[in-house]
Amino acid sequence: MVRIKICGITNEADALKAAKLGAWALGFIFYKKSPRFVSPFKARKIIDALPPFITPVGVFVNHNLGAMRDIINHCGLRAAQLHGDEDHHFCHRLRRYNVKIIKAFRVGENFGPKDIGPFKADAYLFDTADKGVYGGTGKAFDWTVLQAVKSLNVPMILSGGLNNQNVIDPVNALKPYAVDVNSSVEESPGKKDARKMKDFIDVVTYISGPRIKESA
Repeated sequence: MVRIKICGITNEADALKAAKLGAWALGFIFYKKSPRFVSPFKARKIIDALPPFITPVGVFVNHNLGAMRDIINHCGLRAAQLHGDEDHHFCHRLRRYNVKIIKAFRVGENFGPKDIGPFKADAYLFDTADKGVYGGTGKAFDWTVLQAVKSLNVPMILSGGLNNQNVIDPVNALKPYAVDVNSSVEESPGKKDARKMKDFIDVVTYISGPRIKESA
């Protein structure tokens, strides 16, 4: 079964609906330049309202370690997604805060296993390369370049403009650990659309195997 992460959560209603529909993880973006930025105070209130077994993930872009520590502890995050230019030394230092690490990579046409290099993350997220932009572009990339990465047998999270139509082929071919969706399940930046979330989750659930979930 391929897990589903709904990213860009900014309010409790969307968080609870995503959880009810079957999302495995919810992403809270702490990058202030993002239109989906959420303050640590607000994120904590949303996370406190979540049912058990939903993984709250903090999305960070070039934060310093101290700021990340404070947000992780305040919000009770279980995973930190590094979506900036953080190197493997930074990932290693982050381990001391007892949080799972998801390292994001921006994928261009020459991307390959060498780009993962010395990183020792718990999962690797692959997003669209767009110069000067740290994710959230809504653009898809050529996922076939990840075939070589698949041979490394690492937990892969597919992202980058996924929707309920273009997600089918990469999931069938790559069998990723999870998929990450954001803008394609929104009414507007930061406001999710319940029908779009349901359609996306239903498609991924259907093509990746049976699961138990509540009806919408």
